[in-house]
Amino acid sequence: MRESNGKNKRLGGSQFDDWNNRLSDLIASALPIDKAQFLEGATAAAYGMIEINPADPIEAMIAGQLIVANEAALTMYRRAWAQPSEYFEARRKYLALADKAARTVVLLSERLDQHRTRGQQQIVVKHVTVNAENAMVAENITPGAAASQSPIVALAAASPEKSMPLLCDAIRNEPVGVGVPAK
Repeated sequence: MRESNGKNKRLGGSQFDDWNNRLSDLIASALPIDKAQFLEGATAAAYGMIEINPADPIEAMIAGQLIVANEAALTMYRRAWAQPSEYFEARRKYLALADKAARTVVLLSERLDQHRTRGQQQIVVKHVTVNAENAMVAENITPGAAASQSPIVALAAASPEKSMPLLCDAIRNEPVGVGVPAK
């Protein structure tokens, strides 16, 4: 076993560069591109992997599949629109494949997010206050987030001279026509 140096950890999420390089090679070879575009595509995929910044090998595998699925979806969309209009069935099949690959991209993105957050959910508490003039004030409170000034405090500080009319009163005061419209 070779020594680990983790020099290419940003490509494969591991301290072992044998893994990182192997995953990078597999991703590059799985891209739906021709040989003329291989170097450009492999370089772009590697930069995408670096931007995703996998923290461990699991994230790297999900990110690699995400990159390849995205490339496949976009390739299928391009092929669908390149079909002549008389080949409707071929266009339809390419679009169906592209949609399937795009759904895979969404699923992999969600899984990557779940893995990164370790399944923790963010709880949002909504406080609703109704004052005497029936004006409703809602405030979202997210645990751990700092707020400069509460909207409730800002509303209480600004005391309007006349309260806003209720929507139901404004609707009741307008005449409503019934029957045949006027000519």
